[in-house]
Amino acid sequence: MKTLEPPDNHHLDAALGWLGLGDWISANQELDKIRPEVCAHTSVLQARFQVYSAAKQWAMAAGIARALTIIDPGSPFGWIDWAYSLYEQGRTADARNVLLAVVEKFPGEYLIRYSLACYACQLGNFKEALLWLEKAVQLADTKQVKQMVHDNPDLQPLWDEMGEL
Repeated sequence: MKTLEPPDNHHLDAALGWLGLGDWISANQELDKIRPEVCAHTSVLQARFQVYSAAKQWAMAAGIARALTIIDPGSPFGWIDWAYSLYEQGRTADARNVLLAVVEKFPGEYLIRYSLACYACQLGNFKEALLWLEKAVQLADTKQVKQMVHDNPDLQPLWDEMGEL
């Protein structure tokens, strides 16, 4: 996709700076200054997703993430973000289904498998969750994934089982 030109790229940079400082309101105001004809640019949508996530506006975040899957279906991040937004709305089964539909499309993406483990665990499917974690470990650093599991209270039912991975 074409790069943003001034002044739009300056507004995007400012928005990202505000997000880095934890000020999603100012970030949103900067994004609102971007010309409408480039608001569907991938970088702008990604920043908008971050704003909605920080604001815990999960339905809006889901809409943005879904748009990213249409604009850039070859990137795993729109799919991961869409699923996470659904999960944050209490739609765990829907989040799982989004990622199940594309997991084979991204054979090297451990984060999809890790997310599937989280959703399976939350749905009470502990054996399935462990299988997804094993696949995530195969694709990523074992210590990194184990630390992610132990830092994530959603995966607490699996903490004792992690020694087997």
